[in-house]
Amino acid sequence: MTLAKPDSATLSRTEITFAAFTPDHIPGAMRLSQAVSWPHRAEDWALSLSVSKGVVALAGGQVVGTALCSDSGPVATLNMIIVDAALRGRGLGRAVMERIIDLAGSREMRLVATTDGLPLYEKLGFKAESRISQHQGQARAISGESSVTTGALEDIARLARMDEAASGLSREGLLRKIAENGEILIVDQGFALLRDFGRGKVVGPIVAQESVSARALLSEAARRCEGRFLRIDLPEDSGLSDHAEALGLALVGGGIAMRRDARPVRNTEFKTFALVSQALG
Repeated sequence: MTLAKPDSATLSRTEITFAAFTPDHIPGAMRLSQAVSWPHRAEDWALSLSVSKGVVALAGGQVVGTALCSDSGPVATLNMIIVDAALRGRGLGRAVMERIIDLAGSREMRLVATTDGLPLYEKLGFKAESRISQHQGQARAISGESSVTTGALEDIARLARMDEAASGLSREGLLRKIAENGEILIVDQGFALLRDFGRGKVVGPIVAQESVSARALLSEAARRCEGRFLRIDLPEDSGLSDHAEALGLALVGGGIAMRRDARPVRNTEFKTFALVSQALG
């Protein structure tokens, strides 16, 4: 789907207004995400919006800025923050961020920053914590026995408790929405979700107590996607990057995980080995 870019000169002379992000704004938001080479389909935008409140900046009826604030209980994940290139340098990015921060309220805020966005986020009180590595490619299977089974929707409440223990994010509703149209992979004391996204499939989150379980979940996702495009977003301490590359998923970039108003980290037996996505944590 190709969307025409508005004339830059016209945009620069147009008054900018702000509105709540609604499903009607998704086509305009897609124009912005395509312009910065993000792979999100309309369905991917809709999934994020279904668990979020958001803001759009409008100029001459065109969407020229977006941001979402996704509800994860005590944590708000800020995501899909894009400003039209024709309007950068005018303070629009800061104006959008201030509005989305207001939506987050007093909660801990998390986001994954690009290098370009890092200076603004630091000025707004966010602190860089770690890197996120994006791996993707044509998946290939590795032979060997698997301990992974297929889960069902009735497992989601239990899996959401594992996810919350690992991440501090309360998001049973999001995991259920993903599972309704995806696959649930389960090991003893661990799980992963596999779904359609962008150019093919994405696996995430991967939550487990042990790295051997996380490796098994990733291997099973690659087996189910063999010969097709698969993506995964890994925290730098996941220990899965080499395994992802062995499965055909090359390192192609990533982002910087940041927090504001961070809450104390809880001790837990569970660990997040892969994110739902860079947008949703």
